[in-house]
Order: sequence, then C-alpha cells, then structure tokens
Amino acid sequence: MTDTSIIVPAEWAPQAAIWTAWPANASEWNGDLATPRADVAAPVRALSEAGNTVRLLINGDEAAKSALNAVGSAAELVSAKYGDIWLRDTGPIFAFRQGKRIALRFQTNSWGGKFDLPDDSTVGDRVADMAGAEIVRFDFVLEGGAVDHDGEGTVLATRQTLLNPNRNGWTAGQAEAALAAFGTRTVIWVDEGLVGDHTDGHIDNIARFVAPGRVVCQAPAGPNDPNAAILDAIAERLGAATDAAGRRLDVVRIPGVGLYHNAQGEVSPASHMNFAIANGVVVVPVYGTPTQDAALAALSTVFPDRKVVGVSSRGLLGAGDAGGGSFHCITQQEPRDLELQA
Repeated sequence: MTDTSIIVPAEWAPQAAIWTAWPANASEWNGDLATPRADVAAPVRALSEAGNTVRLLINGDEAAKSALNAVGSAAELVSAKYGDIWLRDTGPIFAFRQGKRIALRFQTNSWGGKFDLPDDSTVGDRVADMAGAEIVRFDFVLEGGAVDHDGEGTVLATRQTLLNPNRNGWTAGQAEAALAAFGTRTVIWVDEGLVGDHTDGHIDNIARFVAPGRVVCQAPAGPNDPNAAILDAIAERLGAATDAAGRRLDVVRIPGVGLYHNAQGEVSPASHMNFAIANGVVVVPVYGTPTQDAALAALSTVFPDRKVVGVSSRGLLGAGDAGGGSFHCITQQEPRDLELQA
C-alpha cells in the first residue's frame, strides 16, 4: 500500500543545500586524485555562483587542505567518513512526511557487491544528522541514482538495476510494492542503461524528469553510437508511458554523447543526463564531443528559468574500476522546508 504521508520532492523544488564529497582515497582513482578533484571543484563553484549552499564532505586533513585550496568559500567543508564520493547512492533521499523533512535511508550492498568501501553504509546517517532530518529506515537495497522522482508520486527506474539478482532479487511487482512505502504511486520502467555502466544501469544516466509529465532522454549521436538501440528503446518506452496523474509523458530528446573511450580505451557510459538541478542552475557534464553544444542548447530550452552550464566531467567518468559517474552521482539535494517554498 502506498504511504501517501511521504512525499519525495522533485529535484527542481527549492533547495536548502546541496551535499557532495571530496575525493580523498587515491586507490579509488587509479592513484590520481588531482583529476577527479578538479571535476568536483568546478561544479561546486558553478553551484555556488548561482547562489546555492554547497556542503562538501571531507575525509581527513589532507583532503580538507586540498578542498579549501580548490573551492575556497564556494562550499562549507564538513568532516565525515565516507568510502567514495557517490552521495547520490550512499546519502539519504530527503523527503517530507506530514510536512516534516525526513531522510530516507536504505540498505547498501556496494552496487551489487562490486565496490565494497568502508563507511559507505554509514555516511548517509551522518548527512541526515547534520541536516537535522529524522531518519526513516527501509530494509531493502536501493541507491538514489536508481530512481528519479517527479514530486507527484511517479518514479522512473530500470529493470536492469532494481530487478537485478545482485540487489534484492525483486520481481517488478515486489519492487513497486517496496517503493510504495515512500510515496511512489507509479513506476515507469525502462529496460537497461548504457554500455559499461558500473551501476547496472542507473536511471539518472539515461532519463530524467524535468517537470511533471515531462522527461528528457538522449538520441544517438551517430551511426557508431554503441547505445543507439538502447537510447531509441528508452524514448519509445517513455513515449508510451503515463504518470501517476494519468498524463502521457512529453518526451524531449537531446543529442547524446555518442561513442566515448576513456583513458584506458574502454567504451564509457558518458552521458549528458547526469546533470544536477539546483536553484537557478543546471550543471551538465560534457566531454569535449561534437554534440555537446547542441545538447546544452537543447537543455537550455528545457530549463528556461535556470542557467544551463556545461562542465567537464572526464575525470569523474574515470577508467577501469575508478570513477564511472558524474555530477548527479556525486550530489544529493536537501529540499527547503515546505513553509519556505511558497
């Protein structure tokens, strides 16, 4: 049964703060911290310049010193223990219950047992405590990047992630029942994510709500796009879907990144969909590819009331077991209290 007392707000709702984290463990980044640190500092500055409060977790004295040198007053530095920087997945999902801000906390199993890092299972509690939000716990595995919310009870998700045997072993019906426990009324399923995605196809790398009843996804960038069939299938599925309010989705397609090889020559899941929406700004990952200017222009029409900023994310994408994500993966928004949103 759907718990209608819990509402997960859309990402475009007014925000009190954005939480992110500073790369601190060189072993998680092929021995190179400078590159991912540059790719964290740049969106932090872009978010701050738009007037957002950014809270940057730091793990250890060296991380604190380097973060201060890189971002200065653009972020509030907050000491915390964490494994890596993917706060979208390890942090809480903030929500409201009967008007009170709460922090939804789920079990973690290291993205299906692939990346077992100390403190990833506890950093979400630390963030919730610092935000002053009551923790509400659930006994199933869920990463924040695996679900995208419209603020009205509709969730986008992939079967590849949520129904994966390496998570909960759910059927679609079991997954929908579990998500209903925090206000989900309708789940819109797509099959799979991008080739090479460490997360087993998180939805935030392929399709995103941008308004009630409206989603954005990507189009193939050319005949050699390794995700062409996947991207077309996503758009077709979304175009046939209706949300919790009974609306047929308005699907906007923007140019995709296309074939992208990382520093080790691997085909990488580079995506413009991994953008972070904040007050006054949308920070979009770009990779120096021919389609990026067209993608940014298209997103500017999708977000007419926000500045759309393209920021390099090649370092966060990484190579091998390092990286694999971008700006949405490293951030978690804390909504403004309801009485302050009017």
